[in-house]
Amino acid sequence: MPKRTQEQAESKVRDDGSVQIVTPSGEILIKDKKQITKDKIRKFLLGTKEQEGFLKVFIIYALLICIGFIYIYPILHMVSTSFMTLDDLLDQSINWIPSSFNLDNYKQAATSMDFWGSFGKSIILAGVPTICNLISCSVIGYGLARFEFPGKKVVLGIIIFTFILPSQITMIPTYVLYSNMGILGTIWAFILPSLLGQGINAPIFILIFWQFFRQVPKVLIEAAQIDGAGFWKSFYRISIPSAAPAIITVSLFSFVWYWNESYLTQMYVAGVTVKSGWTSLIIQLDQFATNYSKYATTATNAVTNINESINMSGTMLSILPLLIMYFVLQRYFVESIDRSGITGE
Repeated sequence: MPKRTQEQAESKVRDDGSVQIVTPSGEILIKDKKQITKDKIRKFLLGTKEQEGFLKVFIIYALLICIGFIYIYPILHMVSTSFMTLDDLLDQSINWIPSSFNLDNYKQAATSMDFWGSFGKSIILAGVPTICNLISCSVIGYGLARFEFPGKKVVLGIIIFTFILPSQITMIPTYVLYSNMGILGTIWAFILPSLLGQGINAPIFILIFWQFFRQVPKVLIEAAQIDGAGFWKSFYRISIPSAAPAIITVSLFSFVWYWNESYLTQMYVAGVTVKSGWTSLIIQLDQFATNYSKYATTATNAVTNINESINMSGTMLSILPLLIMYFVLQRYFVESIDRSGITGE
């Protein structure tokens, strides 16, 4: 039989129907057709070193589809319900696709929530502390990653402990402190803690920057110091440009957590006893029934009484900016990780 290459095994069919295989090392293997069929089935199901088997791929995709359905189903139900009319809600034959897309639900929900005014204030309440978190947490994380000092492990332990400690435990002392400082009912109740590395979930951001800056090669910092760069210049000229994945991750998580925070926003910024005028879409959603009742009684035109469709429309409006942000930033987040290519030493 002609050889294809010296590295490939030679095979030929014998008179009894079996297959004789000569390996590149000269070893002769004789296998019958049933054994070869079993080997092919086993490789197809379980895979080889070069290729994953069908069984493993099927299990992975089945799990991903099941988990994805658990997360996507409530959103799909919310979107479908938000476009339904009252007749569609009462009609049991309509489950997913409404008879007509009713945009009045969104119009009434947006008016009762003062959507654009609340949206602008939500951007400020979530965006400004996020920028402050980026500045303070990156500096703290860089200092912990690059400097050795007595009690460093104690400081890391305290940071981890403050993240584990529930915010409800420190809520009353924090409220008294902010009251004595005179920053209750102002955005400074969010800005000052974030500037000092004590914003909402700031300890986890410090740990993210700390872990990332540890992976930046020390030779780059040492080379910059030989060229005359100080610690600050090495920080913002070398470490910060390399920390794009950490910056995007912290920005995304911090913005979402500040955006979704309703209790602390209402207690510290919006005001409990004295209303400050600060509000957010999440606070408006918490007070949606009351606000919609006021809107319905003062509206000059006839409006629909509050129902599940209008509730879902208000909920959709409150999370729509986050969905758009996720959709836009997801590509940059993945690309930043692919481009980094940083290894520790």
